Amino acid sequence: MDPNPLLLLPPCLSSNSSLSQDFNSSFCSLNTLLLSSSSKPSSPFEISPTLPNPSFASVSVSQYRSILNSLSNLERALIGAAAGGAAGAFTYVCLLPIDAVKTKLQTKGAAQIYSGALDAAFQTFRTQGILGFYRGVSAVLVGSATSSAIYFGTCELGKSLLSKLPSFPALFIPPTAGAMGNIVSSAIMVPKELITQRMQAGAVGRSWEVLVRILEKDGILGLYAGYSATLLRNLPAGILSYSSFEYLKSFVLSKTGKAYLEPAQSVLCGALAGAISASLTTPLDVVKTRLMTQAHGEVRNKVSETLRQIVMEEGWGGLARGIGPRVLHSACFAALGYFSFETARLAILHYYVHRRDEMAVGTVA
Repeated sequence: MDPNPLLLLPPCLSSNSSLSQDFNSSFCSLNTLLLSSSSKPSSPFEISPTLPNPSFASVSVSQYRSILNSLSNLERALIGAAAGGAAGAFTYVCLLPIDAVKTKLQTKGAAQIYSGALDAAFQTFRTQGILGFYRGVSAVLVGSATSSAIYFGTCELGKSLLSKLPSFPALFIPPTAGAMGNIVSSAIMVPKELITQRMQAGAVGRSWEVLVRILEKDGILGLYAGYSATLLRNLPAGILSYSSFEYLKSFVLSKTGKAYLEPAQSVLCGALAGAISASLTTPLDVVKTRLMTQAHGEVRNKVSETLRQIVMEEGWGGLARGIGPRVLHSACFAALGYFSFETARLAILHYYVHRRDEMAVGTVA
């Protein structure tokens, strides 16, 4: 038995000359992207116009590869971006209340205000009602949809391009593509998180009013307070979460012998991957939150200075503040995010390929 079972790859990924070429289609996208088999074997791209039930439909690995290999790099990136935008907005809005509690616990001085996550949630509900958990939701909708679209689009493009490099190790494609997506999407994510967390920390006004005040006081660079800390957090977190999910998925597939994960398996693998990533990167998230919620005039504080200040004032335990809500949030986010992304991509891919084939048939006719 292999001493590291998480590195086991399913049978469809056994070593062969086309492993690098087909890696992104057979390793990274099999969990819920389920397409119905055509009754006409002469056309592997012909899909039934009726969307099948994802819980019961199945497709062989070779058919799945053929369908994805018929798409260009740009087509895969655009489909991934569209699905990522829809899944990102849906997932972030669903989990915004948990993120609001985490932000309150990580804000400077929270130790004197809240005794824990439940107390923070209770005080928020008592003083602001249910809407208190959804402050900054408009910024979340716009920012998360845009950043998620950029993230998943970049990841899909990265996987497509890296898989065509024969000398690039297939095992390193997911973390490399994930890092590429994080770097690009953070340029959109940081201003969105900044506005949301300022409002969750008590800033008065609507999202656009908070945005205007930040620009007036600190300029465009004020929107990127905590950008370096965000990258410092997102890169390890993204690589840990994405890679953990892929290795867990590969392990499950190697045991079940199937080409895809069942929905429940996808949710569990995603939740575990998110929890692992969140628990290991909470200190980075605390530093990032402090940088984003600091008062005007302190925006020049550096990551190292903020880290030193937290340890001096609160001890090493201050770097673990909010770990409970963060792990819960990340586990739910990863589980819901992977599932919703693949579901959205299933619908978009089904529609796109079907329309493409219809147009091809019409052109021939």
